[in-house]
Amino acid sequence: MPNLVRHAALALALTAALVLTGCGAEVTSPDRKNSGTGASGHYPVTVENCGQRKSYAKAPQRVVTNDVGITEIMFALGLEDHMAGFVMPDDKGDLDSVPWKGAYQRTTWLSKKTINKELVVDARADLVFAGWNYGFNEGEGFTPAELERVGIDTYLLSESCRNGRGKARGVMAPLDALYTDLRNLGRIFDVEDRAEALVATFRKQVAEAEATALKGADRPRVFLYDDGQDKPLTSGRYAGPHDIITRAGGDHVMKDLEDTWATVGWETVVERDPEVIVINDYGDVGAEQKRKFLKSYPPLANVSAIKNDRIVVLDYAELVESPRNPAAIASLAADLRGLRR
Repeated sequence: MPNLVRHAALALALTAALVLTGCGAEVTSPDRKNSGTGASGHYPVTVENCGQRKSYAKAPQRVVTNDVGITEIMFALGLEDHMAGFVMPDDKGDLDSVPWKGAYQRTTWLSKKTINKELVVDARADLVFAGWNYGFNEGEGFTPAELERVGIDTYLLSESCRNGRGKARGVMAPLDALYTDLRNLGRIFDVEDRAEALVATFRKQVAEAEATALKGADRPRVFLYDDGQDKPLTSGRYAGPHDIITRAGGDHVMKDLEDTWATVGWETVVERDPEVIVINDYGDVGAEQKRKFLKSYPPLANVSAIKNDRIVVLDYAELVESPRNPAAIASLAADLRGLRR
């Protein structure tokens, strides 16, 4: 069977979702300039973020975001006017073809390297929106506690919440994490109507994809390959790919992995014999190089996905928590249906 690749339906579905809500690249609601001023008596507000209650006396005005999914959550809510800028490597795909092209152009790209305290202090940030292993890292000395010491507030990506077992991450289903962050940020920035419109549209989009997805015994076993040759980095049940695979009609072979992104052994992959492999496309080692490795790696020679050349490619921004997740479900559902024809 020829290789399966992501197709134009993904972009079309995502664009349709944004048009339905009136959010995204060009937010034209009349209260845009006034949102977050506190004039409506909206403040103070309190939200729960990764198990902690956080209060805001007003909407942050100089937010620094880290990475593409986090940045696009802000853009999807039309909050680029509240941003000092974003930090992101330039290996996360084509940003000119996304619905938020205008928001990217209007917002300062602060760095293509690692986010750090000096950078956000220089940007005069009043809030940093990042996550554990999405910028925050004790080894680098960049943590919410360290920023609090210099008077900068933080909001943690819900996908990255630690669950109390060491540094393992994940406290809720991946799509619930996306909806939680949209609603929390809607309250923090006094744009709750926009947040609810996005959540409603995303839920509808996911439901429509699930209605056409493979069911029962037709569901193929699916493995997410992020990177790594000695041992593969993959998705557990709390990272975006779990809900994307499952709701698209696949059986996620690492659904018992109680973490978000984690390393496993190749012997586990061989034992679970995935019928489809989804490649996460990003970084210096692109999808084609990853595909060639998988096809040539001797221990995988008898794995069904390799024998039958059933490999799907999705972009990084579709697989981490982001507004692209629902459209990725629709795209993958179409690919998986194609396997059974």
